[in-house]
Amino acid sequence: MAFYELRRYTVRPGKMEDWLEFMEGTIIPFQVSKGMVITGSYRGEEDDSVYFWTRRFESEAQREALYAAVYESDFWKDEVAPKVVGLIDRDLIQVTRVVPTSRSVAQ
Repeated sequence: MAFYELRRYTVRPGKMEDWLEFMEGTIIPFQVSKGMVITGSYRGEEDDSVYFWTRRFESEAQREALYAAVYESDFWKDEVAPKVVGLIDRDLIQVTRVVPTSRSVAQ
């Protein structure tokens, strides 16, 4: 059964616009190029420290393969990871795996 990751990040003060540009201009396109299915990107309506995004996986095996393709790549290690630490608080990342309910349009 497919599942989603609901990922919540805390954006550093004053960095939301920089984060969105980096996330939507670099991180998401890179991950999609590796096969990730990104289903949503969200910011807090009133709280500029809140950012959520969702990814869909068909199986645990697919998730593991995609994680390796993304996070073990030289591009991620050399270009992405060093910039992320200045934009979000990595210690506060929350990842929740969720499955759609039987009546969800996300099935």
